Amino acid sequence: MENYKLVLPEHLNHYGYLFGGNLLKWIDEMGYIAVTLDYPGCNFVTVAMDKIIFRKSIKKGTILCFETVKNREGETSVEYTVNAYKDSIDTGEREMVFTTQITFVCLDRNGNKKKLCKDRTTSQIQDEATDLNQ
Repeated sequence: MENYKLVLPEHLNHYGYLFGGNLLKWIDEMGYIAVTLDYPGCNFVTVAMDKIIFRKSIKKGTILCFETVKNREGETSVEYTVNAYKDSIDTGEREMVFTTQITFVCLDRNGNKKKLCKDRTTSQIQDEATDLNQ
């Protein structure tokens, strides 16, 4: 899955570069979108993010591309790699600025771990969504 984000003035730190916390928030958001689309009807929370290393500085006006790929699947959790690239608007070249592995765990409505939702019918997904909304 690929998503894009434009770095705006409100995303910058006091030195004029992208605030690292914003990048981490976007990484978490991109991973969450991927896992939610891959496992409809499941509820996920982030439990881990590995190796936080900011490889390059990012300035205002940069277009970031987030690439999300599933690495592995357990009984109750899923790990994705999320790569962030900056795309040059002048040359079209892409340069990696950040990469991490992010792990999500599937929870039931009481906040307990549960098995991943796999091979479920549309009616099962709708029934569970109705149960959660009650």
